[in-house]
Amino acid sequence: MLKRNILLFPLLFLAFISSAQDTDAVTFEMLVSKEKLGINERLRVDFSMNKDGDDFNPPDFSGFRVLMGPSQSISSSWVNGVRSYSKTYSYTLAPTKQGKINIRQASITIDGKVYKSLAKQIEVTAAVDRPNGQKTVDDVADESLHLVAEVSKSNPYMNEAVSVVYKLYVSPSISVSNYRPLDNPKYNNFWSQDIPVSVRNAKNGTYKGKQYRYVILKRVVLYPQKSGKLEIEPLSLDVTVDVPTNKRDFFGGRIYSQTNKTVSAGRRIINVKALPSEGKPADFGGAVGNFDFAVTSSKNSLNASESLQLKLEVNGKGNLKLFQLPEATLPSSLEVYEPEFDEKVRTTLSGMQGKVSNSYTIVPSFRGKYPIQPISFSYFDPKIEQYKTLSSDEILINVLEGPTSASSTTSSPSRNKQNVITTGDKFNFIKLKPNLSTIGTNYFLGSTCFYLWLLLPLLLIPIAILFGKKRDAIASDVAGNKVRRANKLARKYLSAAKKSLGNKEAFYIALEKGLHNYLKAKLKIETSEFSKDKIATLLIEKQADDTTKDGFIALLKNCEMARYSPFSDVQMQQDYDKASEVISYLDKQL
Repeated sequence: MLKRNILLFPLLFLAFISSAQDTDAVTFEMLVSKEKLGINERLRVDFSMNKDGDDFNPPDFSGFRVLMGPSQSISSSWVNGVRSYSKTYSYTLAPTKQGKINIRQASITIDGKVYKSLAKQIEVTAAVDRPNGQKTVDDVADESLHLVAEVSKSNPYMNEAVSVVYKLYVSPSISVSNYRPLDNPKYNNFWSQDIPVSVRNAKNGTYKGKQYRYVILKRVVLYPQKSGKLEIEPLSLDVTVDVPTNKRDFFGGRIYSQTNKTVSAGRRIINVKALPSEGKPADFGGAVGNFDFAVTSSKNSLNASESLQLKLEVNGKGNLKLFQLPEATLPSSLEVYEPEFDEKVRTTLSGMQGKVSNSYTIVPSFRGKYPIQPISFSYFDPKIEQYKTLSSDEILINVLEGPTSASSTTSSPSRNKQNVITTGDKFNFIKLKPNLSTIGTNYFLGSTCFYLWLLLPLLLIPIAILFGKKRDAIASDVAGNKVRRANKLARKYLSAAKKSLGNKEAFYIALEKGLHNYLKAKLKIETSEFSKDKIATLLIEKQADDTTKDGFIALLKNCEMARYSPFSDVQMQQDYDKASEVISYLDKQL
């Protein structure tokens, strides 16, 4: 009996050792909530391990969109002196397509060794209906959350203000804990200006006949720059929603379940009407709205060489930043400086309000009276759908003191005529014996000037030698010559743009034409038929570096954006300098 117990003891010891080794074995696995789901359902994926690790590397989840995660949970306990440990990384996924999708391996480093989970195959079917009318957390969130874009006008005139207000409606049965924009709209073919929302206070409202709480997320004012059907792109948000469940906690409070939803305001189409051609004044400059027009002078009487300010001001409500003020026609005898533009405009949901003005500094040089003829300003009023023309009164500038102009001098020559005083004799004889004296003899030969002219060729020899060496140095400077030729070429193609600085449309048309003409001359191709992508590909083929290529394409984009967006004189000068630099670099590289 004792002998048999002695034989059993080693066997029991080996079993204990093996069980201890099994307890210390590392496990790392992927767990999914379901292996088959509809495209409108959600999938939970857990990566679980029984020991703590580092450098967790999840799969790329191709075919799914990550709604939540990674969220991390840790569990540790002692039972009968045995410690159990569990750590989990969790993800909530939404399928983006139907079919069989593989979730690849994940990896983690535990105790210096890399462990990998097994891949899983998930089958995604068409959208499924909930049996027996049961609603999931996602169904409740879909029915209780709406993003709406409210457009003030669906049929505006071109350059008439249109406001867009984005509201997020939330049912009282749920709550929103966080949101972030996924896709901000790009207002192509519109001049746009955001109106900041400083405080987002929730308000009571109705949506489709039901009570909701809503908050204003974004406000923007648009001015359409072309007629026809224009599209307002949607605003999309990723919203974290807390949905109450039927479960209660220990204290009787309702347990909430959290999910992420993507909501979109949807695309909106507005039909923009062109301004009528019938009755359009010849001096119409694109003003649309309701305005007042005034021309004022700081002085009506002054002396020559003094200055006065002539101010042309448009005041009212409309597209104040998007039209040109009329130009003052003044007498040619007045010295007139370039006008100073002043803008005091604020933008609200109803559009731009305020005033814009041009102030001319005028300096008369001569005495006289100078009439300033009436100046007219035309605009289109969308409320009455008619053009209106406003005219100023004639202003008379009276210059009191100063020189008389040349025209008045020639018109009355007798005013400066002098009387001739004669002596007693009517005629005087010519003197035949002049009183002349000798002034001395001065010869050029042997003088100082003679020796200077004689030594001048000898002095020119070292100057000619220095000039020749300088010319040879310039000729041998290949890089410098390339830079000088490139700068000369840039000035040649951008000369028209430089002349148009200050005139946005003319400047950017000339700038774009100059860029295309440069490539046309340099590469012997017709680049006007190419898109920006083709031009970028062409420059890459010609081995232009990325910085120069991106600068060239950015200038072409600015030329296109300038048709619909306001550009300052500073921006135009920067674009001109950038174009000169880019052409210089391209000429050296091509």
